[in-house]
Amino acid sequence: MYCVCKKHVELAIDKFVDEYEDAPDLVDLTSTTFTAWEAPATCDLCGEAAAVLVV
Repeated sequence: MYCVCKKHVELAIDKFVDEYEDAPDLVDLTSTTFTAWEAPATCDLCGEAAAVLVV
């Protein structure tokens, strides 16, 4: 699972496919809320604001 900014979505997808050999689901963090989990505020790859969850 990766929380990334919009510019790192493709890289996160590639990393996910390499690791799990399956296509990920993409969740828009700006319009989705979770009850039992709080998404990180920053991108896993660069520190900018996270916008997409790759799972």
